[in-house]
Amino acid sequence: MIKRTVPVLLALVLLLWPLAPVQAAVEEAVLAGGCFWCLEHDLEKLPGVLSVESGYSGGSLRNPTYRQVSAGGTGHQEVVRVRFDPAQLSYATLLRSYWRNVDPLDDGGQFCDRGSSYRPVIFTRGDDQQQQARASLQAAAKELKRPASELRVQIRPLQTFWPAEDYHQNYAETNAVKYNYYRWSCGRDRRLDAVWRQRARSDQRWQGS
Repeated sequence: MIKRTVPVLLALVLLLWPLAPVQAAVEEAVLAGGCFWCLEHDLEKLPGVLSVESGYSGGSLRNPTYRQVSAGGTGHQEVVRVRFDPAQLSYATLLRSYWRNVDPLDDGGQFCDRGSSYRPVIFTRGDDQQQQARASLQAAAKELKRPASELRVQIRPLQTFWPAEDYHQNYAETNAVKYNYYRWSCGRDRRLDAVWRQRARSDQRWQGS
């Protein structure tokens, strides 16, 4: 009797045991928008963002350094890799915040930082991200009341993300005085306000969409 009861009890325990919650898949986005210190700081505040890491992408040089990228010729841009929970933050919402933290009319750099390494780029993973990125470009153009052809943010497939040196990570927090002076002197927020007005630095729904 006991031998027959044990398997039944074991089966009941397994059926009634609370199932471990299924962890939602973490998604990643790689975005270039000028100085990675600033973009990292702007995007890490969004609810649903798990981490933001500064790095380089877009070129062919393996394991690039800051000195190499800033000197030009590597093809890389300063970028951030955003890891986020799609249950809390959609890729489309992240892109809205990205657009309103860059000057989409400038492909010669961003703000006071000039050169191709500061060019704004959305690096996409797969067809879904590419389609959403292109849709965000159309929505941004509509909000700015400009033809999409005038927006200079590139949309390109992601190849490899290379992390930047440790001293670049969380720069706004670890070097607050230098960071705040740099951001002010570079005119980043003044230009964002001029381009996006009351929607600058926000993830509000697209105007006119």
